[in-house]
Amino acid sequence: MIAKLTGIVDSTGTDWLILDVNGVGYLLSCSNRTLSRLAVGERASLVVETFIREERIVLHGFADQGEREWFKLLTTIQGVGARLALSILGILDPDQLTRAIASQDKTALIRADGVGPKVAARILNELKDKVGNLALGPAATSVPAGKGAPAGVPGASPALADAVSALVNLGYGRSEAFGAVVAAGRVLGDDAGVSDLIRQGLKELSQ
Repeated sequence: MIAKLTGIVDSTGTDWLILDVNGVGYLLSCSNRTLSRLAVGERASLVVETFIREERIVLHGFADQGEREWFKLLTTIQGVGARLALSILGILDPDQLTRAIASQDKTALIRADGVGPKVAARILNELKDKVGNLALGPAATSVPAGKGAPAGVPGASPALADAVSALVNLGYGRSEAFGAVVAAGRVLGDDAGVSDLIRQGLKELSQ
């Protein structure tokens, strides 16, 4: 099992690279995000997920451990294979993906090539409980899910969910609004009202 490789980037393509490790070239499938951080001729260290497919060994390379863990999580979803998972990770970094799922932002996922509404909905539904509290943080989860929190923002307090909806109505993307309001909640504390969260959220968005 190969878990990490360090060497010189020999060549790259649309979704792959060859890493020269002491004269041996390893072909790795990578997301656009990882490829954008690398350049031919430069030294690189990639964490690796090894897939054994029938008689073939496939190596997937990632710029950091967070991207690799998300890859493993995404590929547990029915209908999401390695290629689709890499496509999603090519447009959303781990933090953005966490916010998209916690805020149930289907639009953010559909931006990835090959992800349709049904697959996006399945990803959001199956992973929301795994990432909701991680994305919200303690300041935003004073009301447990199902105890009065509006639908669409799992685990969120009613004030946070209403503030997110208000910013979305002002034209901001759902993930973007969600991230701003969560940041506002951390600044203002558990007792912040909707209007205060909206004002602070707008400040966060303007920075």
